[in-house]
Amino acid sequence: MSIWWSLHLRREAASVPLARRLLIGTMETAGVDPDISYDLSVALSEACANAVEHGGDRARGGPGSEAYRVTAYLDGEKCRIEVADAGPGFPGASAGRSRPQIRPAHADAEHGRGLCLIQELADHVHINNKPGRGGAVVSFDKVLKWREGAAPLMAV
Repeated sequence: MSIWWSLHLRREAASVPLARRLLIGTMETAGVDPDISYDLSVALSEACANAVEHGGDRARGGPGSEAYRVTAYLDGEKCRIEVADAGPGFPGASAGRSRPQIRPAHADAEHGRGLCLIQELADHVHINNKPGRGGAVVSFDKVLKWREGAAPLMAV
């Protein structure tokens, strides 16, 4: 059985824990190992925080600039998460052409660690600009492990 959900969230700090709690609750219900759930929830928090901070252009206005989208898929043995915003996108990467560089942040840096953390916590990470109307897309996935004594969520 597959589980998927999609949220359209306002670019506000309060939206980050909401997305994180929904993911953790879904994974707990499905019987996912808590360590895997934690890793993915931290990665999701970082991606959402980036969308909140960088994902819009208030000067442009427009309806899309104040929201971002989070989509999660638990399918079989893998969880895939995608966070898409309507901001300026990643510098140096044109839509669909080249992947932006993820540069490690200094150990004492207060900003610039999010993409590195996502890369460390997930199995596969894809970072691109949205084709056409602009914005960034960060997607990542991780192979799931199940809680001891819990079987994967099955259709009844």
